[in-house]
Amino acid sequence: MHLIIVDDHPLFRDALSSAVRLAFPAAEVEEADGIESACAALSRGRSIDLTLLDLTMQGVNGFDGLIAIRTRFPRIPVLVVSGLDDPRIVREALAHGAAGFVPKAAGKPVLIRAITDVLNGAVFVPEGLSGPAEAPGRKAGKAPIAERIAELTPQQVRVLLMIRQGKLNKQIAHELGVGDSTVKAHVSEILRKLGVISRTQIVIETANLDYDHILAGLPSS
Repeated sequence: MHLIIVDDHPLFRDALSSAVRLAFPAAEVEEADGIESACAALSRGRSIDLTLLDLTMQGVNGFDGLIAIRTRFPRIPVLVVSGLDDPRIVREALAHGAAGFVPKAAGKPVLIRAITDVLNGAVFVPEGLSGPAEAPGRKAGKAPIAERIAELTPQQVRVLLMIRQGKLNKQIAHELGVGDSTVKAHVSEILRKLGVISRTQIVIETANLDYDHILAGLPSS
């Protein structure tokens, strides 16, 4: 198991690292004091299984750090470990792509259970912090992402996949053999149908989709 702890307080990083190593003696633990250093570590090509992230670090506004990591590394789950424990913040963190949430005031057993659950593919929220029942990653009134994806045309799905790859409109237009204005129109429709307002949100909302299955369902022409 390979984890990275992202927090700008050295003492807390040390404490968290010690707790992880005590529970998982074979774990490899890296530390980063900010989003830039975390992204640099995640970009080195080494297989990192989980990111433990503090929301409130110097120079980070709101959920920007979480969004930055989820956008660039959508396949690596993020477990938020934060001093903020308002249920509304927990729900927003999940809506922005977090795989779980642990208050810093929680004990070691809660942290270890959270790490285990997230690594097993579950979403972890301590009892009492989830608030009113609401599916993780969903805003009130929104259909599941798979249903919203089903509303896209085959060409819009192709554009969506290229957005997920980080390609710009000009690159997409070149690969599809269409004009820039056509790609812009497709992007606008994708945003509308998915109920999001930016390309970053597209990446976050669709991070867990089975793209091989989507591609298999597209016409070959």
